[in-house]
Amino acid sequence: MNKSDLIDAMAADAGISKAAAKAALESFTNNVSSTLKGGGKVALVGWGTWSVSERAARTGRNPQTGKEIQIAAKNVVKFKAGAGLSDTVN
Repeated sequence: MNKSDLIDAMAADAGISKAAAKAALESFTNNVSSTLKGGGKVALVGWGTWSVSERAARTGRNPQTGKEIQIAAKNVVKFKAGAGLSDTVN
């Protein structure tokens, strides 16, 4: 399912226009993004939790040349599925 398929499904399920469904989806993604950027976490009980963790700098290796390279530290987004979502897919 891609973004347009999701918008179509949301519009059909909620009985709203595609424009309203698109606005709702964009609002959701923007709010999740801004919360994570601010260092917070987003939890939807029974579905899952998004959080941010810091990945430390490390030494890697270029697979073509074998030369060691430095990989910079960065923040990564993590998602942990909730019990309801896990039960649904299993």
